[in-house]
Amino acid sequence: MERVPFSGALFRRARPWRFPGCAGPRLDCSPGLGAPGYNVTVTNERLQALREFASRALSDDSLTIEPASVDASFRSYWRVKSEARGESFVVMEAPVGRMSTAPWLDVARRLRAAGLNAPQVFAEDPHEGFVLMSDLGSRMYQWELDQSNADALYAPALEALVTMQTKVSTDGLDPYDESKLIMELELFPEWFLTKHLGLEPGSSGWDKIEAAFTILIDAALEQPTAFVHRDYHSRNLMIVPTGTPGILDFQDAVVGPVTYDLVSLLRDCYIEWPNERVYAWANAHRDKLVDRGVLKFGELRWKRWFDLMGLQRHLKVLGIFCRLNYRDGKPQYLNHLPLVLKYVLQIAEKNKDLADFATWLRKRVGDRDLTRAA
Repeated sequence: MERVPFSGALFRRARPWRFPGCAGPRLDCSPGLGAPGYNVTVTNERLQALREFASRALSDDSLTIEPASVDASFRSYWRVKSEARGESFVVMEAPVGRMSTAPWLDVARRLRAAGLNAPQVFAEDPHEGFVLMSDLGSRMYQWELDQSNADALYAPALEALVTMQTKVSTDGLDPYDESKLIMELELFPEWFLTKHLGLEPGSSGWDKIEAAFTILIDAALEQPTAFVHRDYHSRNLMIVPTGTPGILDFQDAVVGPVTYDLVSLLRDCYIEWPNERVYAWANAHRDKLVDRGVLKFGELRWKRWFDLMGLQRHLKVLGIFCRLNYRDGKPQYLNHLPLVLKYVLQIAEKNKDLADFATWLRKRVGDRDLTRAA
């Protein structure tokens, strides 16, 4: 595949951003259904339209509706309780003109066709931006994971990931290609360094950033590819009675590097595990993929791919969490910046080719309180 050249100082200050004014790729880190601390803003007219949609679909005019969650995009989710049916449902509300329900519906069908526990769709109105789906409950992985139950909870999540990577159809999905990787990485200097920290990297800093980005992109593109959920982590996995985790927020799925979802899950932006445990889980997953013929590479290369893929993701996340604060008015995401930066520095500092970048970044960040807005 022909490389997108870095000539013209792709990441340098003298060059305008490749996509000025574009929101860029979205990391949909949903607080999850039933999570506390969300803030839903929907007009009365929109809520009434939602009620009418749900009432028609369920043939029930006595529904009770309450917020279920809001995610990092413009979507919101509402729990709809039907006394007549004796059960609850969830309605996804995607503002018309801002979000389309089509990608979500497409990927939901792919996941369910592979036997995975994505929400079942009962009704949809793409013109109004509503989807009525099954309720996967409110027991989010993030709130229940601890040292004692992590193996038991991660086992079905990792098994579901194997299924995604081996059985989910990828026909027609966008590739997680070089241009997409570059666009994501650009969020780091734009939103984290410049907007949040008020830093101007300078020529020397840009050289280090560009060199690091090149290493990360090369490592991502040399990996085998598979279905990639893109936000496979503790806020998008639900504990359900069947044992197979409920899977949420999959609408940005692509075909991409085989380690991406694995490192998203195990180096979670919201939960930290000891490295020994992370690598044990990662290697066990590698063994399963080798057994299924997806991989034929050894542990050393796998570990390198896993680490560098995580570094790419976490640099992107540093930018996205800041963007969520400054552009979208969601300051709660700043609270997670210290852990994400910790991941970045840990991996960069132990890689000799990234040591200069790590030293430069640690010095530039210093002892700043990352959870405070500029």
